Amino acid sequence: PGSQISAQQISERMQVIKPYVKWIRSFSCTDGNEQIPRIGHENGLKTLVGAWLGSDAEKNEREIEAVIKVAQAGHADIVAVGNEVLLRGDLSEDQLIGLIQRVKQAIPGIPVGYVDAYYEFAVHPRVSDACDVILANCYPFWEGYPFEHSLAYLKGMYQTALSAGRGKKVIVTETGWPNLGSAERAAVPSYENAMRYFINTYTWAA
Repeated sequence: PGSQISAQQISERMQVIKPYVKWIRSFSCTDGNEQIPRIGHENGLKTLVGAWLGSDAEKNEREIEAVIKVAQAGHADIVAVGNEVLLRGDLSEDQLIGLIQRVKQAIPGIPVGYVDAYYEFAVHPRVSDACDVILANCYPFWEGYPFEHSLAYLKGMYQTALSAGRGKKVIVTETGWPNLGSAERAAVPSYENAMRYFINTYTWAA
């Protein structure tokens, strides 16, 4: 979310990434971002379509209405209602569940979930129960684990989300390792670690 983005900008960037991916994820359905799913489908990609939620109820309403419109038009393969709003404290559990249920009722047949740090789904089992799919952000780096154990730790994060979902599909929506910056306890950023982490997680996911 931010500046208005044009269909041309989206199409140009889509051409760069589409040889290497099968899915794209959008974070918002306003400011031009609502065009991303349609253009993604036109380029043969599947879409995880996000509604960006925060503490502003008016903006949230625009996002919810827009993501429903995109999905009803046939451009969403999965819908994500919010991203880390529990982690940031922007919405209460009840508020979030209400929005998830509203979207689910409007677009039957399309999986609806919520994106947050993997452990939030264990902390908030009612949110996990409301979701059709668990969309988990998993960053071993930010929990200070050394690179050598990062893949094993990522798998543990995934298992935590899987247990919280009680059999529901879990998708790792975000992960990665920085190539620059400060260390986080035993986790050290470097170009080599970033590339090796990418290869390791790509191989595991495949």
